[in-house]
Amino acid sequence: MKLFVHRKDLRIGDLAGFDYLHAAGEPSLHLLILDPFLLKRDRHLAHSGVNFLRHAVRLQAQYAELGRTLDIVYGDPAEVIDDILAGVSPACSEIVLHADFTPYALVRDRRIRDAAERRGVRVTALVDHTLADLPALQHYAGRAEPYKVYTPFYRKWSEFLGLYHRPASPLTLRDLSTVSLATVEGGPALLARWPLPWALAAPAYPAAEAPEDRLREFVAQHVPSYAERRDHYAYDGTSSLSPAINTGAISIRAVYEAVQGCELAGAWLRQLAWRDFYIYQSLYDADFFSYEKRYDLSALSDRHFDSWRQARTGIPVVDAAMTELNETGRMPNRLRMITAMFLTKNLQCPFTLGEQYFRYKLSDYDNTLNRGGWLWCASLGFDAAPYFRIMNPVTQSQTHDPAGLYIRRWLPALAGLSDKAIHLPLPQAIVDLKASRAAAIDCYRTILQ
Repeated sequence: MKLFVHRKDLRIGDLAGFDYLHAAGEPSLHLLILDPFLLKRDRHLAHSGVNFLRHAVRLQAQYAELGRTLDIVYGDPAEVIDDILAGVSPACSEIVLHADFTPYALVRDRRIRDAAERRGVRVTALVDHTLADLPALQHYAGRAEPYKVYTPFYRKWSEFLGLYHRPASPLTLRDLSTVSLATVEGGPALLARWPLPWALAAPAYPAAEAPEDRLREFVAQHVPSYAERRDHYAYDGTSSLSPAINTGAISIRAVYEAVQGCELAGAWLRQLAWRDFYIYQSLYDADFFSYEKRYDLSALSDRHFDSWRQARTGIPVVDAAMTELNETGRMPNRLRMITAMFLTKNLQCPFTLGEQYFRYKLSDYDNTLNRGGWLWCASLGFDAAPYFRIMNPVTQSQTHDPAGLYIRRWLPALAGLSDKAIHLPLPQAIVDLKASRAAAIDCYRTILQ
């Protein structure tokens, strides 16, 4: 019997792990471990935690619809897995899971491997969350050094996928032979030792909507106009698939294949390439998860952080975007850049505070992608925005939402202002945009020298 552990792969088809299990031909026990470390500080109540748990509820229901069982437990992953290896019969001969490369994930998985090694059990970790096989891409490019600029990376990425794209697998959970903890010797006792806290148990979290429906709608109605409308954030021209993609509730390969042949799909494909580029950076940039240690950020402060997170900066588009984020967990990508650059540059706040805040508030939170975006805005890392490039939130608002529809929606107290006035800083704005820009350039020039 093999043990399959779900993590950021909350779906029942097109999984590298399922292909592996099917080829092995053995029954498998399927487990999702809710990790207390990842749910600390009431994250189960935050938008990011709620999104993951709703997709977990949907996944368990999908198992049940096929007459299968997904066992969901709560505890330290290494300890839970060690308990399973020691206490169930028939014994597990192998652990199969999908790899993750964040600092915490690497430590967690090393502890799992140590526990398995003590029991004489093999661990197989498969990469499933990128479109391109990134080490293979690096080898194909014939480069000793990694790509540090997006555009040449994108060209080689596109070329590589044209030759070596791994198609979505037709295999699903239906094709596997599975067992459950309730039916194996020692399993019921283990379930009793690792129960879900009442706050995490259904029906606290309704099942997430099917992302496949949203994908079909996006391909049919929005792909041709995506390039034109994606930055016009007052309109919903984006795919809204990121909460499902980043939990693995829909396969990135299925998304990629769905838009092949679509007219004007290039802009959307470039967004998928950015996703791989950030993951690529996390693999090949040794400082990716530690830039705050490489540079002296002591000149920055948290003086204005509370005003920023509470949508009280007096800059209308920033406050509108933070209001939407706080209330819904959503924020269009253009507004993520505007708000992040405003925090890091105009307010001279360490990027780590904004990064940590988005960790809780973004429904589509992903550690690597979130950090990549914040590093870009803070002028750190591969292909980051130059320190002297500072988005003017007023200009951005005027350009991408001339009528101020977005601000009127999220800041109704300003709805009566004219199309011209609605973009401008309010009298109580916490900084002057021109002066704070100049100060930021001086500050970051010193930090990065």
